[in-house]
Amino acid sequence: MTSRDTTAATENASHDYSAAPTTRVFIFGITGRVGRLLATRLRARGVVVSGLTRSSLPAPALANGVTTVTGELGVATTEEITAMISDWDVIVFAAGSNAGPQSVTDDIDDAALQRVSEAVTASPGKRLILLSVMPEAWRERQLSDDEEHYFAVKKRAEVALTRQPIDWVILRPSLLTDDPARGTVALGPAELHDEITRADVATVLEALILEPNISRQILELNTGPTAITEAVGRIAHAYQA
Repeated sequence: MTSRDTTAATENASHDYSAAPTTRVFIFGITGRVGRLLATRLRARGVVVSGLTRSSLPAPALANGVTTVTGELGVATTEEITAMISDWDVIVFAAGSNAGPQSVTDDIDDAALQRVSEAVTASPGKRLILLSVMPEAWRERQLSDDEEHYFAVKKRAEVALTRQPIDWVILRPSLLTDDPARGTVALGPAELHDEITRADVATVLEALILEPNISRQILELNTGPTAITEAVGRIAHAYQA
């Protein structure tokens, strides 16, 4: 990591969001790699965090203070999801099949997201932030039928979400890596596709959660030169303008 990257990462870690003490966040996909990183960052700010863990798997180790609800997202009804999120302000949907079997993609990336959005619609005052994927991702590769299906479903799910009368944000990151965080990104309505670290994605999600002025926007995320808090701040300022 360069000195510039270190400075940017430090600035992002120390930024004071006034919304943090009162914002309550529920994460679908909290046991995934991005979900875990996001929960850890939010808890470090004192944000109250919970999420859904699968009842068929052992309870995972999460950040200190994170509470969980056990269940199966793929079969949970809209009414059950509405009960899960009733006490939470921001709902993050970071679950997904990751281009696995088509049946799982249909159950999680499409049907489950639809039920979550319906639950948010039935609970006024909540925000829904979707971690999605860039449509160009992996297009340089020969994709399998499962992968082609995954991208088609993700697109349909985004379209359906944008038609819901709720406060939503869609974040489309580039190809995810497990490299160390850089603390700088390119963030906007359209970005080139390359790579982005999961740690930086989690930091951007954190900033979006704590920036209530960003609403009903699709944002694309790639590696880039701008400090994360500055990048998110620019989007918020443009929205207010």
